[in-house]
Amino acid sequence: MGRRPLLAAAAGWLATTVAATLVGLAAIQLVGAGITGTPGGVRDEREVVRALASPAPVTTTPGPEPTAGATPAATATSRPPAAGGGRRGFVTGGGTAVAECGPAGVRLISWSPAQGYRVKDYDRGPADHVEVRFVGPEGEHELRLRCRGGEPVAAPHD
Repeated sequence: MGRRPLLAAAAGWLATTVAATLVGLAAIQLVGAGITGTPGGVRDEREVVRALASPAPVTTTPGPEPTAGATPAATATSRPPAAGGGRRGFVTGGGTAVAECGPAGVRLISWSPAQGYRVKDYDRGPADHVEVRFVGPEGEHELRLRCRGGEPVAAPHD
């Protein structure tokens, strides 16, 4: 094989490699953060607090089935009612939950543990009282709820 065909093959290989790399970089640039970043971007602590304080409920999927036997350790603060009227979000040190009141009583709509916490136990309802327990590095946090005047409220622990 002569020198000229070898040089042409090397130049062709180099051109193909450069073209493929440029096409790949252009595709990543076009798609942007959808491939390389966190959906919605990374939020600092102030943005998270502001988002949790908003009246919009947190939509989550319950975790794995919990185990029984937790003890209460915290009280909850409630967020303002959402536009639906009988629905409200609650925040504890261990996580958040959204509940609503209906004809059959209070019902947990969704719940989500805080970072480092997990759901230990929950009673979704509808019932006179519902609860969700979060356990993590700083102990257990129980959120116990009931309806008062058609609105979910934090209930005292028995």
